[in-house]
Amino acid sequence: MKPVSALSSGSGSLNARFNQSFALMGAIWILGLVGHFTPLLEWPALALYVIGSISLVLYRGKTGGEWQEMYLAGGDLRKSLLWGGIAGFVLFAMDIINTVLYYKNGGAPMSGMQFILVNRSFLYFFPVLVLAEEFLWRGIMFSAMIERGFNKHLTVFLTAIFYVINHFAVAPVGMKERALMAMMAFPIGILGGYLVLKTRNVWGSVLVHMITMLSMMLDIFVIPQLLH
Repeated sequence: MKPVSALSSGSGSLNARFNQSFALMGAIWILGLVGHFTPLLEWPALALYVIGSISLVLYRGKTGGEWQEMYLAGGDLRKSLLWGGIAGFVLFAMDIINTVLYYKNGGAPMSGMQFILVNRSFLYFFPVLVLAEEFLWRGIMFSAMIERGFNKHLTVFLTAIFYVINHFAVAPVGMKERALMAMMAFPIGILGGYLVLKTRNVWGSVLVHMITMLSMMLDIFVIPQLLH
């Protein structure tokens, strides 16, 4: 049996992780809303999203040794990566098919994202963004909700929905392009959430996300040229 002090410490740590993850989400959304009506647009919210998510997880991991509690260590890594690869390539194929149909039906290219990725060199920034997203939604927030007793299916759904909504808060592009990215985000959030739920390890979800980012690059830069 664990001493009362250890149980209290664990409960306090869990509450802190839960509160901090939701406080960060709220701060990102508020900053994105305010920024939208200023010349800065959503860039400050995007910066807070990336820096805040990674910093919070590193802080809790370094100071409290909570790597396993946040699913960044432990669990079934091999199973996580195996199913993450399978799920990622399924989403990859679905996205390519949907994109071809989208352009064949007269869909407009994502010119806003293309400008940001190429003209502002944010293409190289995407792996860091993926880590920030997974650390927040499928790492620290997801784990805190599960440990606090939230229904596991509700946890998967809510963290996926939060992730979807976040695209409208931090993406400095037009609303149509935000909606397209949000549509892509929902299956990533659902599949990634169930992967983490079953394996207690976030890296399979990271792999899913990385593979779908590759399909997004093809959506923006390759497929429009092939169909032109």
